[in-house]
Amino acid sequence: MANKTKQFFYRVNWQIRAPQVRLIDEKGKQIGIFSIGDARKKAEEKGLDLVEIAPRANPPVVKLIDYNKFKYQEAKKRQEEKKKQKGKLKEVRFTPFIGEADFDFRLKKIIKFLKKNYQVKIVIRFLGRQITKKDFGYQLIEKIAAQIAEWGKAEGKPKLVGKRLIVIFNPVKK
Repeated sequence: MANKTKQFFYRVNWQIRAPQVRLIDEKGKQIGIFSIGDARKKAEEKGLDLVEIAPRANPPVVKLIDYNKFKYQEAKKRQEEKKKQKGKLKEVRFTPFIGEADFDFRLKKIIKFLKKNYQVKIVIRFLGRQITKKDFGYQLIEKIAAQIAEWGKAEGKPKLVGKRLIVIFNPVKK
């Protein structure tokens, strides 16, 4: 199985090939445009590394910083972004022939999520030959929509993707 984490590669010190670079100091202030040789000398004088942070800019942007510290900061940023992405969408699964008690329990969960300002993705999974009775899935979504109308509104019409009927509900602004 392939590693799903995205690898980030930054050119450092002697890996940087551009003849001229825009130099930024460790505090984030722009120093100016230098030849790569002068930039390397400045980095050596300060005991820091040159890290290419914007290779496609003209000229490329490099930063004077300790490379290990830079990698740590970048990992922290990615971790924060991941945290922000999580928790925005909650998924609740149903089957078209769900029992009344299970339906009520899931409905309470949906209302709880909508009250906490989450989007709720409702997935109705058709098992085996249940796919021949798609109407029951659409009726179930209508029933759910009617009961949570006070807290959430459908983001569009339900979509049938394979053997799943999917609809997303957004919380109603009060």
